[in-house]
Amino acid sequence: MLSLFLPLFLVFLFLGLPILFALIAAPALLLWFNGQERDIVLLYRNIYNGMDSFPLMAVPFFMLAGELMNRAGITERLVEFSQAIIGHFRAGLAHVNVFSSMLFAGLSGSAVADVSALGAMMIPAMEKQGYSRRFAAAITAASAIIGPIIPPSGIMIIYAYVMGESVAALFLAGIVPGVLIGVSLMVLVRLMADREGLPLATPRSDWKTRRQASLRAFWPLLTPVIILGGILGGVFTPTEASAIAVGYAFFIGFFVLRTLSVRDVPAILTRAALSSSVVLLLVGAAMAFKTVASLAHTPEMLAGFMLGLTDNPLLLLLLINVLLLVVGMFLDAGPAIIILGPILGPIFLDMGVDPVHFAIIMAVNLTVGLLTPPMGLVLFVTSSVSRLSVESVARAVLPFLAVEVAVIFLITYVPAISLTLPRMFGFLN
Repeated sequence: MLSLFLPLFLVFLFLGLPILFALIAAPALLLWFNGQERDIVLLYRNIYNGMDSFPLMAVPFFMLAGELMNRAGITERLVEFSQAIIGHFRAGLAHVNVFSSMLFAGLSGSAVADVSALGAMMIPAMEKQGYSRRFAAAITAASAIIGPIIPPSGIMIIYAYVMGESVAALFLAGIVPGVLIGVSLMVLVRLMADREGLPLATPRSDWKTRRQASLRAFWPLLTPVIILGGILGGVFTPTEASAIAVGYAFFIGFFVLRTLSVRDVPAILTRAALSSSVVLLLVGAAMAFKTVASLAHTPEMLAGFMLGLTDNPLLLLLLINVLLLVVGMFLDAGPAIIILGPILGPIFLDMGVDPVHFAIIMAVNLTVGLLTPPMGLVLFVTSSVSRLSVESVARAVLPFLAVEVAVIFLITYVPAISLTLPRMFGFLN
């Protein structure tokens, strides 16, 4: 009977129960009906234990750093820099949108933050230049999912915590896939430019303008260099790097750009605290959910079922991609990783799939799921920012989604895309 906790969890989700409560209620009810009241105490104790982790402290710190950067006006400088570098291409502002998302990913690591910050600026600007609002919203949503892939990445930290992997190795493994998604979107934009009649480029910026834009963006662009450089150089741990990021963002905002004031601090701390509490509560509930999954022997049952379908690793990877895309429609990436990572990971590790490679497959799939109808979170945020219906944004985003799914399969079947950088820096053999 205990094995029914997963279907019951899905029923609660479809009924509209918030994910946090569904994660807790489904296993608790079945433990109670099964006469395992003592295990219910263990279940709720694990909610706290799941959050009580030094590596997970990096999540709220990176969120706070992102809030500081966003409030300090970093977004405008990144867009200005992108416009100076590539704004002269055909459909230049669409390219600027994607390129800005790639740069912003190195600061926030959040798809929702990307849509909120860049969407509020880029969608009206693109509409003013002649793009349809649907297209502007679609390219903003599609490029936003790069945020959790290029480091620093909250979901990579969560995966490393759950599966015992190196955060630095996962950060390095996410760089090329994230850039590949961005470049693929820009190629698609260029192919669509003539067919869709996208607006012509803005005039090419002269070298003086480019130099000025580069100088204005220099301090923000140094953030990922400091974070990754410090981690890879052994100067500080990923958790310490997140605290360094907060200090650096504070320094930029108050003393370099001077766009922050003491009056801004309470609102920034409040937003960061609310965002962090949601993520950490979900992590704690998902860890408790994972405990019941172990009690019910779900990993063993799912492994037996999948291996009963086929023992071909290539076909199993195809099946897992489909499964993760579907899961990503309904679950946020963090809880999905905590629930499914320990279940699916061992299956593929036994087949010789590198654990870092599988981590990237899982992270990219679930992140793209944020863009996938009907329940993709990025679609709802984009709808709110653009003031379009979710259905309209979902239809417009389909060509970009198809490209991202193609990149997922490329990442899946060409491990070197993810593993080359970790190997170069000595994290893999």
